[in-house]
Amino acid sequence: MMILAIDTSNFSLGVAICSKEKVLGECTTNLKKNHSVRLMPMIDQLLKEVEVDPAELSAIAVARGPGSYTGVRIGVATAKSMAWSLNIPLIGISSLEVLAWNGAYFPGMIVPLFDARRGQVYTGVYRSVPEGGVQLAEPERIVLFRQALEEWKTIATEEPVLFLGDDVALHKETIQEILGTRAVFAPLSYQIPRAAHLGAAGWKALREGRVENTQTFAPVYLQLAEAEAKWLASQKK
Repeated sequence: MMILAIDTSNFSLGVAICSKEKVLGECTTNLKKNHSVRLMPMIDQLLKEVEVDPAELSAIAVARGPGSYTGVRIGVATAKSMAWSLNIPLIGISSLEVLAWNGAYFPGMIVPLFDARRGQVYTGVYRSVPEGGVQLAEPERIVLFRQALEEWKTIATEEPVLFLGDDVALHKETIQEILGTRAVFAPLSYQIPRAAHLGAAGWKALREGRVENTQTFAPVYLQLAEAEAKWLASQKK
């Protein structure tokens, strides 16, 4: 049994083919190039490299968002089309969860984030689980990042907080200002999501029966809370 994992939700583009026992192949780029042009050739090349026929796939896992509006749609549309044509399960996994897997086994709060401009980020809080991987501890949201940091400052005040994502660098000074030595910053190699982790999360979801309706499945875009929307509107006056 093999699963194809597809992540086009942000700047990086990742594809992996995983069995239950191993990662057969993985390809990741972090370049400013058109995902719509490069995705299918990347999938085709990887399938050929690992000598897997599309008919041998058991499921397709896709990063469902949040992230780039266009990027998310490219991956979801491709995954839906392939799952429908092959008549195999489709699994949607949060793009933030995929990134949070880079922090598996970290003994504290795991905070993946994507910049959303104007001081906002897409984020959530995850924690490691004994059997491997991560689970959501606080709801994902789009939030004014300084506000979120102030909230976390009052929670488990001695606990370390691991920040993950290419966009962490944009907010590093603010993070250090508010959390001080509690803030932990992963090496560069941990800052981009891995399609292999998406595949692992996909297997976990499949075992638990969490599959999507291929026809109705849609990207997940986190929305501003009403209070935040009003605050932003007031700043424009």
